[in-house]
Amino acid sequence: MARLAYGIQLPVQSQSTIYAEPWEAAAGPDDLAEVARAADRGGFDYIACCDHVAIPRRLAEAMSTTWYDPVATLSYLAGVTERVRLLSHVAIIGLRHPLLSAKQYATLDRLSGGRLILGVGAGHVQEEFEILGVDFERRGAVLDESIDALKAALGPDEFPVHKGELYAFEGLGQLPRPAQTRVPVWVGGSSAPAVRRAALKGDGWLPQGDPRRRLPEKIATLKRLRAEAGIEAPLTIGAITEPLYVGAPSWDVGRRTVSGDPAAIAESLRAYAAMGVHQIQVRFRSRGRAELVDQIAAFAADVAPRLS
Repeated sequence: MARLAYGIQLPVQSQSTIYAEPWEAAAGPDDLAEVARAADRGGFDYIACCDHVAIPRRLAEAMSTTWYDPVATLSYLAGVTERVRLLSHVAIIGLRHPLLSAKQYATLDRLSGGRLILGVGAGHVQEEFEILGVDFERRGAVLDESIDALKAALGPDEFPVHKGELYAFEGLGQLPRPAQTRVPVWVGGSSAPAVRRAALKGDGWLPQGDPRRRLPEKIATLKRLRAEAGIEAPLTIGAITEPLYVGAPSWDVGRRTVSGDPAAIAESLRAYAAMGVHQIQVRFRSRGRAELVDQIAAFAADVAPRLS
């Protein structure tokens, strides 16, 4: 069995009540940077940052309004890490013109030495689209063309060309180019249109919290759609794991959390690889930055070596 890669959605930078720990509310850049460094030291494949422009009052209690900008945040973290890749999970690229996004992400890739993974998604907050003048009802079609336009704009050509229904550009130069010859695009979402989009347009798939029992069917659909389209390039299939806690917790970490002996945790996670998953996104329960950094180190030392 091949090595199961692992990455982490960083704390602090997004604070939805679905997953944020209480200590994150008072945390800041130093905490974010130290967690990123811990992941870098621990051999994590990527660190990830979310994307929302503005949260309406009707959703603020559940989602919070704390959403760091992914380009600014990942650029900052690129400067305090050495090798870990930088994932937008996910950038709502339909909210911005593709040339604007290309300028930002190409610069990030150049400054980081080619560490960008561009994760993209359709978005779900209607007010964000409306205030920025983007058609919320057509966000799927907007995302489809935005992916095509961004692939052109993030390619090797100084003067990229794209001619589509929504966007058209040529004769406009952008330097710097990305450090990578091809920036990988991972498509997020678990709806039928999102899975199809990932299969036909993506280099990777980022499911949105599917439980284990649903993954095999989704993975089979991805492979079928890709085969029917004649796409032979590999697709990096991801999964978001249950919350983790390495060791025996002395506090209530929740019934869904996978905790205990590192070997048992690794055995549980290897089940994802058996389904056809290539990379897992992990999140650890913690009561503060120090405990989270310790959990990352324990996972890297005692669990990760058992993932293959």
